[in-house]
Amino acid sequence: MPQSRSYNEELEFIEKINANTYKIKKGFVPNMNVEGLFYVNDHLEKLMFDELRTFSNSGGIGGFLPGMKQIGNVASLPGIVKQSIGLPDIHSGYGFAIGNMAAFDMDDPLSVVSPGGVGFDINCGVRLLRTNLDVSDVEPVKEQLAQSLFDHIPVGVGSKGVIPMTAKDLEEALEMGMDWSLREGYIWAEDKEHCEEYGRMLQADPSKVSFKAKKRGLPQLGTLGAGNHYAEIQKVEEIYDKHAAKTMGIDRKGQVCVMIHCGSRGLGHQVATDALVIMEKAMARDKIDVNDRQLACARINSKEGQNYLKGMAAAANYAWVNRSSMTFLTRQAFGKVFNSTPDDLDMQMIYDVSHNIAKTEEHIVDGKLKTLLVHRKGSTRAFPPHHPLIPVDYQLTGQPVLIGGSMGTCSYILTGTQKGMIETFGSTCHGAGRALSRAKSRRNINYLEVLDRLKEMGIAIRVASPKLVMEEAPESYKNVTDVVNTCHDVGISKKAIKLKPIAVIKG
Repeated sequence: MPQSRSYNEELEFIEKINANTYKIKKGFVPNMNVEGLFYVNDHLEKLMFDELRTFSNSGGIGGFLPGMKQIGNVASLPGIVKQSIGLPDIHSGYGFAIGNMAAFDMDDPLSVVSPGGVGFDINCGVRLLRTNLDVSDVEPVKEQLAQSLFDHIPVGVGSKGVIPMTAKDLEEALEMGMDWSLREGYIWAEDKEHCEEYGRMLQADPSKVSFKAKKRGLPQLGTLGAGNHYAEIQKVEEIYDKHAAKTMGIDRKGQVCVMIHCGSRGLGHQVATDALVIMEKAMARDKIDVNDRQLACARINSKEGQNYLKGMAAAANYAWVNRSSMTFLTRQAFGKVFNSTPDDLDMQMIYDVSHNIAKTEEHIVDGKLKTLLVHRKGSTRAFPPHHPLIPVDYQLTGQPVLIGGSMGTCSYILTGTQKGMIETFGSTCHGAGRALSRAKSRRNINYLEVLDRLKEMGIAIRVASPKLVMEEAPESYKNVTDVVNTCHDVGISKKAIKLKPIAVIKG
């Protein structure tokens, strides 16, 4: 996008509303239909404005678009309602920034769906299992337990799954989601009850997933992959909301949990790639103009828009089956080390959240109930108490929201709030959010130093790739506590539990 304004001229379009909230006024980028909004604290604010300053001083040449510009570009998409919203973990992404969510009016014939607002890793998300183990039970065997997890769960680029899967099984998994996992005996019935969408998007249509995508997905089911994905053994460090924690089966500090973070692997990536190519042609036909070609989109009700949503739903189902398969393998790994059954270890699923997805939901906009297509990219659904779409078990506390930290730092469980429902369409942050690009991390960080530091912290680690350690080092990310505290202080979600790693398994 051409950029001729100075940094000071850019600032004229940015208005501070309160200590944690900024508004981006129309005119910041061309064609904005609504204003932008983003949440920060003092430290995150500096990162955001430094990014914009660097971009402006370079004349907008080269590099990634800063988060503020991407929020503005999303605000220019047809059919968007209310605001384009940036969560505190926002950082540059493809089309939408990661941590940028937006909602589109389903009744507006001009409204669009954009794969860039979902991401390439469709239904990347986080799942949390609790146990009845205490940190004192795990510490003496944590290296053995880490190795057992590493042996059971295939990790790394190109890893292949150990869950038997035929082409017919894949078709059924794409359509059925966790119902397939339940039928095949890989999950417990109550797992499904504690999953967003109950682990199945009903509009999924496997016929809208290309042969190439299926070919990529077939060998990868039940694999962690690489990047920022992990399986992590954690201990409860702090309990902020005793009632919510008890409802989730967390009753003490030191209790051991397992967090699994992954998505739809190569299948989801291919679904997004295929759709972007098709949508560029649809945009030319329907005369849709966007500020950034990475925001390729199609009218929601067009053939291209509907096909993408059906294929995306199938990829989302694949991701739930993928996390379910790793849940099965995790339970096996724990059972083997502790010479017990997963049932006796009380390895119940607390919840499973998606943070790269688009969903049809009902929200109140300007006093009217509207049906919206809500794009959440690097953003987690956070519905409040009494919402009909959250499980019966969590009706009084609000939806559990799982926020994974960076390697070696803490993670959090939050709960959804009514204020979040009003301000952010029931959405909050998803994690720490990158502060350094992967390339810059590899240049600046020594992987042996990172491993030594984790060892000094008492964290057992198993990782397939030294390069990945550099990319995923804690200093590559924003401080997850800054991110979570900002969401808590704004009131769009509420802190319940803090978790600290004991062992980390990565690609």
